[in-house]
Amino acid sequence: MDREKVHAYAIIYSSPFLSIVVILLSISLGTMNISFNEIYNAFFHYDADNVEQIIIRTARFPRAVGTLLIGGLLAMSGALMQGMTRNYLASPSIMGVSDGAAFMITLAFVFFPSISSLQMVAVSFLGSALGVFLVLGLASIVKNGFSPLRLAIIGTVFGSFLSSLSSALASYFQVSQNMSFWYNARLHQLNNELVLLCFPLAIVGIILAISLSKSITILSLGKEIATSLGQKTLIIQLLTMVAVVIMTGISVSLAGKIGFVGLIIPHITRMIVGVDYKKIIPCSGILGALFLVICDTFSRFINYPFESPIGIVTAFIGVPFFLYLIKTKGGGNKQRG
Repeated sequence: MDREKVHAYAIIYSSPFLSIVVILLSISLGTMNISFNEIYNAFFHYDADNVEQIIIRTARFPRAVGTLLIGGLLAMSGALMQGMTRNYLASPSIMGVSDGAAFMITLAFVFFPSISSLQMVAVSFLGSALGVFLVLGLASIVKNGFSPLRLAIIGTVFGSFLSSLSSALASYFQVSQNMSFWYNARLHQLNNELVLLCFPLAIVGIILAISLSKSITILSLGKEIATSLGQKTLIIQLLTMVAVVIMTGISVSLAGKIGFVGLIIPHITRMIVGVDYKKIIPCSGILGALFLVICDTFSRFINYPFESPIGIVTAFIGVPFFLYLIKTKGGGNKQRG
């Protein structure tokens, strides 16, 4: 068995244990530290009059589980986008997908203030699709538009435009306070009911992503090669975008915009498990989930005892990583290992 396959199996089989560890740390650490014994009692000897146990059950445990879900979805979305476009800078935050979702949520708040949670998720899906359509549409008509650097620039420009437009609408219609959550991504404000509601949809997105993994590996070799091997590339690309829209839409509807997870994690995963997307996609999901929970835990101590937006932590890691990728890989047309 080759080393990369061993690494992939190690990540997959250790994921339950590692998930439990980061969940316990997330529950334990914060403005009020909670002992592991109290965490145990909250699940197996629950006392409805115990404040710490109430906090564990109603706030910290749902937050940790929701963060795991969001991190996994964003990382898998980034892996799919990088494989499909052969662009090492592709990710939901850089390609305008997250900004499209947040823009549509802003419109929903402005014109349909009483929108339900389920409708919010649907609106987020539409926004994600809008972001994908705008960025890839313009890239297709611009010379060398799909080169890594140009596609990143197009995505950043569209993302900034949609973000600015959202801010202007929120300010004019006086819904800025409602929208601050979606643009600053404070995970302590996760809606527990919405997390439960999104789980079945997330499973659909994850299953679709994993089922496409073999096809993404072939597509990542180049469209010409994939076509010569008999792959129906247009169908694979459409299904890939459906998976990205579902997973990114869920993430934004739950927690708002969180940058760089979908950029960083697929690259780290590729370094560990190789270039086969049958390993990259599930392992990215696992590492992305663990990464975001750890970032969330760190974010509680930046301005202790107050909560800080998790985007501060992900940007602190992601911006240098982004610059490193540009420096080492350049702006060429193809992914390099």
